[in-house]
Amino acid sequence: MTKENHGAIDNKQLISIIERVEKLNEETAAIAADIKEIYAEAKSIGYDPKYIRQMIRLRKLDPDELDEADELTKMYRSALGL
Repeated sequence: MTKENHGAIDNKQLISIIERVEKLNEETAAIAADIKEIYAEAKSIGYDPKYIRQMIRLRKLDPDELDEADELTKMYRSALGL
């Protein structure tokens, strides 16, 4: 609905939008359940899901960002005596 037709609602269009969002929400929930199953599987064979999540985050970084994150982590660990 635009400002020009304020007050007029196209019922079919609104229903279509709502149904599309609902469908995507259902798909999102199904994907989240699938991901949860994969982490449970990984844990059952001895992997730590916390570190798998961390590796997934790191793989999203470009090489320069990854190098910077590594250097900052080393610097902070050193400052804390770790």
